[in-house]
Amino acid sequence: MSLERTRKAPTLTSVVLRGNPGSTVGHEREEMELDDSVLWTRSARGDADAFTMLFERYAGEIYNYCFRRIGEWSAAEDALSIVFLEAWRRRAKELPPGKVLPWLYGIATNVVRNRRRSERRYRAALSRVPAPPSEPDIGEEVLARLDDERRIGPALELLAKLPRDQQDVFVLCAWTQLSYEDAAFALDVPVGTVRSRLSRARALLQELDPAGGHEHGERANAERALER
Repeated sequence: MSLERTRKAPTLTSVVLRGNPGSTVGHEREEMELDDSVLWTRSARGDADAFTMLFERYAGEIYNYCFRRIGEWSAAEDALSIVFLEAWRRRAKELPPGKVLPWLYGIATNVVRNRRRSERRYRAALSRVPAPPSEPDIGEEVLARLDDERRIGPALELLAKLPRDQQDVFVLCAWTQLSYEDAAFALDVPVGTVRSRLSRARALLQELDPAGGHEHGERANAERALER
């Protein structure tokens, strides 16, 4: 199994939009194609349906990003909940066109940096997250999740040797494939800072693991996973 596999995010809009009984999860195709900026403007006015559509559009990417920073699917689910709870709380923020997803990545980066504090802050809300529906045969899924966590371990060990600011830039640019501009927006730093941190991160990774480019060994697999 490959770390490049992604997983579908759990449905958490019932928690994020608690108290908005008019919100729905199903939407017409034309509504789903609305521009992010339009949906964000509507969200800022308290439109739960618009925020739900943004959740449906980007929850999967944020969920997988959180997993690749934490290394545990269950913890990534909690982090995903917190990211969108925080986004809903801050929905009045004005965002430039095309920057909703980078902004969400920025929130997610802060959440995984400060997991314990974030979990304490949103403990009551997290307790309302519904359990996933039971499935007749979950053995294969459980094994796949465990395998994901085992395989990503060496990658996270290697990543942890970088300074924190370099970790953030490396994952966002080299792993998540954000542009320098979007990574700079997510992290609230200049584009030049993103470029220099990414360059230093790559140089340090090569220094820490010069054999990382070879086609064998768990550490080589870990580095390839980071740079996919």
